[in-house]
Amino acid sequence: MSEAVRGRFAPSPSGRMHLGNVFCALAAWLSCRAQGGTMLLRIEDLDPERSKPEYARLIAEDLRWLGLDWDEGGPEDPAFVQSARGALYEKALERLRAQNLLYPCFCTRAELHAAQAPHAADGRVVYDGRCRRLTEAEREALSAVRPPSLRLAVPDGGVCFDDLFCGRVCRDPAQDWGDIVVRRRDGAFAYQLAVVVDDALMGVTEVIRGRDLLDSTPVQLCLYRLLGYDPPRFGHIPLLVAPDGRRLSKRERDLDMGALRARFGAPEALIGRLAHAAGLLARPEPVRASDLIPLYRPEALKRGDIVVNPADWSVS
Repeated sequence: MSEAVRGRFAPSPSGRMHLGNVFCALAAWLSCRAQGGTMLLRIEDLDPERSKPEYARLIAEDLRWLGLDWDEGGPEDPAFVQSARGALYEKALERLRAQNLLYPCFCTRAELHAAQAPHAADGRVVYDGRCRRLTEAEREALSAVRPPSLRLAVPDGGVCFDDLFCGRVCRDPAQDWGDIVVRRRDGAFAYQLAVVVDDALMGVTEVIRGRDLLDSTPVQLCLYRLLGYDPPRFGHIPLLVAPDGRRLSKRERDLDMGALRARFGAPEALIGRLAHAAGLLARPEPVRASDLIPLYRPEALKRGDIVVNPADWSVS
């Protein structure tokens, strides 16, 4: 008997959803529903400065308007809101600490950039482990100056997985990321830790998300192994990009859900246009999200980035 599918959409309430978020929600929802699975909605509000409850409520409202329902979770359920799950993340840190894999880090972002630490292609600093080599006396002295973040000593070695859309992917997290932060100096838990703990404890078996998170997957798989969890299947879908190649973001106000709802008037028109852009429909005709379920085929989804002109939403 095949495994019961548990999919999820896990937005950050740092602004209103934009077209790229809608595409991710639609793809995750269709994949889950097409397999007769259970859909979860988790609110990833780890960043206290950017996350706002009113945005979480808007996300839920917009998803309902689009016809993208869920079976468990939502902003009203604390069990699916990351800011209410700190005790679970702390238990995960205890398990890593018991393996002697955690250490305090006193480096600031400015110091890392000033030291010309190695950078990944996306500009991310690849941490060189300098604070791992501090003596106890040095740590005590630095603790008197500033509170530390907490880093995971990422083991050396390659990690491979079979992505549902990208095929075989192999990376070395120690080389691509270095030692990652698992808790920030302000006490906030890091995304990489929280997302692994949440997906594991919520029984998520399939994660459909944007290709911008593809490089995060090997380091998350490393955390799955260290914490003794079974990982889900991963599928990283194409990104929606502007004509100049920039990834669409919440700063593109003319493509956020407020503007989209005003422009299209009905969810069917928006869903049909997006499904056509993604390769799931032959024509951009109005359609309900539920009508796409029997038509959904993962192989039909476009593999390359989808170019969207915010001015007229012309898709190449």
